[in-house]
Amino acid sequence: MSAAASAQRRSAHPIKAHERAEIFSRWRAANPAPQPELVYSSPFELLVAVVLSAQATDRSVNAATGPLFAAANTPQAMRALGEAGIAEYVRSIGLFRSKSRHLAATCAILVDKHGGEVPRERAALEALPGVGRKTANVILNIAFGEPVIAVDTHVFRVANRTGIAPGETPSAVETALEQTVPQEFLVDAHHWLILHGRYVCLARKPRCGQCLIADLCAFPDKTASGDEPPAPAPGARRKRARA
Repeated sequence: MSAAASAQRRSAHPIKAHERAEIFSRWRAANPAPQPELVYSSPFELLVAVVLSAQATDRSVNAATGPLFAAANTPQAMRALGEAGIAEYVRSIGLFRSKSRHLAATCAILVDKHGGEVPRERAALEALPGVGRKTANVILNIAFGEPVIAVDTHVFRVANRTGIAPGETPSAVETALEQTVPQEFLVDAHHWLILHGRYVCLARKPRCGQCLIADLCAFPDKTASGDEPPAPAPGARRKRARA
């Protein structure tokens, strides 16, 4: 059984609306302006980084995109590199060959169909090679400030385990979150959920003793306080977007 499936089965029940609001209020108080950990300075750079991040760590992506963006940080310039040229910069990342192929094709589409700009429409984003609903949601949320939530393994686990928005599939969790998270928290909810899952609500050994929302969480198998190492403050390891 996967960690995500286990989290789904062991979650208790959906929490109440006022508890959900309190959870996000606490996360906002601790981290008022959460940022992605991928380093980028434009919607295009963000798109490239997110495509590369599939089955890879943000740290490994940032290590590769630094030199890549120094050489080519526009669709036109990256298109000129070609698939082989892109691959030389990202070969340290898993699945680099297919990702390089996707990026080369994406750059051609951006130049030929979108004037070299990243589109703001979901359908146009999802039509790009290597871009699915989750990636499209990341771009819409981070680059364009849309109140949508991308459900990755961290968000899926946290939403189910805590009871914030239980669901059997990422799509169900996405719908539940967007319908139940108070409007004032929606734009940043994606970041808080990911950071909580990445640094506190870990898949195998959640750091419940370090958790800001342990008293509100519906997870029945909380770890004892003090049994886990200290967790970094939410967003402590994130790198801010380059100016």
